Parts: sequence; C-alpha cells; structure tokens
Amino acid sequence: MPQTTQQPSSQLIQGLRLSSVVPAKITGDNRAHKLTGMDLALKLHYLRGVYFFRDVQVGIDGLKEPMFRCLELYYPVAGRIRRADGGESGDGGGRPFVKCNDSGVRIVEARSEKTINEWLEMEDHAEIDDKVLIYDHVLGHDLGFTPLVFVQFTRFKCGGISVGLSWAHVLGDAFSASSFISMWGHIMAGHVPPKSLHVPSPGKPAGSPGKGHGKASSLRQVEPVGDRWITTSDRKMRTNSLHITGDQLDLLVTSHGKACSRFHLMAAVIWKSLSKIRGEGRLKRATICTSNCHDEIHRCLLENRMVVGTVEADVSVFDVDVSELATWMAEREAKENRDIEEIINRDGRMSDYILYGANLTFVNLEEADIYGLELMGQKPIYANYTINGVGDEGVILILPWRGTGKQKERDGRKVTMILPEDEVSKLKKELIMDWKFF
Repeated sequence: MPQTTQQPSSQLIQGLRLSSVVPAKITGDNRAHKLTGMDLALKLHYLRGVYFFRDVQVGIDGLKEPMFRCLELYYPVAGRIRRADGGESGDGGGRPFVKCNDSGVRIVEARSEKTINEWLEMEDHAEIDDKVLIYDHVLGHDLGFTPLVFVQFTRFKCGGISVGLSWAHVLGDAFSASSFISMWGHIMAGHVPPKSLHVPSPGKPAGSPGKGHGKASSLRQVEPVGDRWITTSDRKMRTNSLHITGDQLDLLVTSHGKACSRFHLMAAVIWKSLSKIRGEGRLKRATICTSNCHDEIHRCLLENRMVVGTVEADVSVFDVDVSELATWMAEREAKENRDIEEIINRDGRMSDYILYGANLTFVNLEEADIYGLELMGQKPIYANYTINGVGDEGVILILPWRGTGKQKERDGRKVTMILPEDEVSKLKKELIMDWKFF
C-alpha cells in the first residue's frame, strides 16, 4: 500500500552537511557571462531535477572530485550575480550579469533510513522529492553571494543514492541543466571532457525573424521582488506526476489523428480536461515552450533556447475535439521570444515578470536527455524535473519516461504537473478515467 505523504522532512532525511566545490583551475581574465532578455525573463524560476540510482558504491570525495573539473568547463555555473553598476557586492540598479569569480556550487549531503523502493512507493513522491531530495534555494537576500546551483546527494538504507539538482533558470533551460549534470557523470566515469564548451555571448533570440511587437501574452508582471528572486503564488501549488506508456501514446495517435505530434495531442487532452475542471471560458489561452536545441553542441551550452509561444482559442476549449485542438496548438502558435526580449531590455530593470504559470503553460522536454546521467556505469532507475516559482495558472511538463518490467520495452512519457492543489487530483482522475493515463 502507498504510504502517506504527511511525514515532515526531518523524518525522511537526516544528517545534512553543506560544502562548496569550485572550478579545478582559476577562470581568470575577469570574465563575465552576459544575460539575455530571455534569461532575465526567467530569473524568478528555478529548475529542479532528481535522479535515483541503485547501490552506488562511491564516497563523497568520489562524487565531489569530478565536479571540480566539470566546473572548469561550466565556469559561469560557479559564478555569482552582479549588476552592471553594483560593484563587488552586486548591489545597484544596473542590468544583472554573472561574474565568473569561481565562488563555486554548493554540495549538500543527506541520508535516509528508507530504501529506494520504499521511497518510490510513497504516494505522490514527486512532491516529496521536490521538497526533500532537492535543496530549496533561491537567489536573494545577499544576491551577489548566493550560489546559482545546489547539488544534493542523499544516501538510502539500501545503498542507493539520489542526485538532486537545484538550478537557477537564469543560467539556462532544462537542456543546459541536464547536460551539465550529465557531464559531471561523464567525467566521473573517466572520460576526457572537451577543453572548452565555447560558452557563447548572447545572440539573436529564438523564434521568428524580424522585430517584435513589444507585447507578450506569455509574460505576467508581478510585484517588484528587489534582490530576492522569487515570487509566491496566490494559491497553494502542488506537484504530481503520471506516466503514459508507449502503447497508450500509440492509441492516442491512432484515435485522434496521425498528423499531430504526440506532444500536441497530450497537451490538447490536458488542456481540454483542465477546461472542464475550471469551467467554461476560463482557459482560452495557453503558453507553449518547445526545444530549439537541434544538435548536441547547443544542448551543452548555457542558454535559454526554448521557443515560447501562445495559442488563443476563440471558442470554449472543452467543446473542441482533441485532434482539432492539437492542430490549433501546432498551427496557431504565435512566437513571442523577440517580444519578450524587447520587453525585458526596455523595462526589465524596473519591472519583474513570470513566464511559467502566467498562462497555463506546456513545456515540451521530450528531447531532454534526463536519463543521460550515469553513475558508476548505471543509468538512473527514475528521473524527473520540476519548476519552482510557478504562477497560479500552472505548468505541465512532458518528459521522457522509462518504465520497469514489461513497460520497460516501450519508452513512454512522464507528465509532471504543477497546479493549484485542488486541481491535481481532479485532473489525474480525468486523465485516468477518460483517457486511460496512469
């Protein structure tokens, strides 16, 4: 039977210890990592990943040592936020950037008296993972001295280990984050890393060419946050996940149109179901975030390359057929990257915004290699990513999923939802009962 989730974190993990890791070599040259408008549009959001491995026999020194060399490649990750006119403290009103000063990432050690099987059998463990196995950090208070990344290693009674990654979204998207942690595992395995990742200067924003219109429906302005880069939702948000097998995906495509992508069909099903839950007319706009990383090189770079667009429905979404809604999402999406860049570059110093959850937001991470991290020759038995700092409308992430047993033969998808608490169980019921997802 699934265990309840009402256990305080102090009963689930113990023995927290914090330390720091810096690049293996001094970066030097007074280097700075410039932040684009898209980077700064995402500054109030944080990516949070977790990976589970069975019976990993390596000590903390063995886990930390390859991180030194990994940070030599990803040196901005070890930096700190500064402002253009803020001096060494980072204070002031100038445009933020990352000073590559080798201050390091924070390492967190913890242990649990549970086995990995016991942990994964807990009801709604995705919520617990996010609160307990990934260190809760935000950039703030002393903005110029706060680490951009935390990595938490939690050891389980069975000998297994989890790796929790808390990543400031201002550094890059989920492809950047997962590539960073995978490179750490690559170095641990004894592979020779590249000499340089050629961390780029900000280039042209993704999306359609031409000048933007200076308006972006995908953004929502929030109260100024100052130097504590987080905003709170007006409603209590909850994280949960469900899985869709390869066979279920095939059935969805067969039933609702082969011309639409699996992502758009899954998003259409969820949009339609949430429209039913929230009431007619309340969900006529959605934001879609998709990958713009077409090769392995760009996946490794520190960039926010997701293409952001919005879709407006001119009728009640609940009354639209799934295949038609999926087609709308694919064909009517208005790209907004250039508009976002213009808005942030124009008034980002005076105003703060959120993107995820400003509208109901669908994030396509199907191509993210979240199972690419290896420890001691092992692939993770479970991996997941979530987002912190989500607005009231919620976020749906579509990720790869590798099942176990018979389900392992067909890769499926994981749907991770971050929604108002009262909507999560209703949506899961809709997806299980009406669409046979589980």
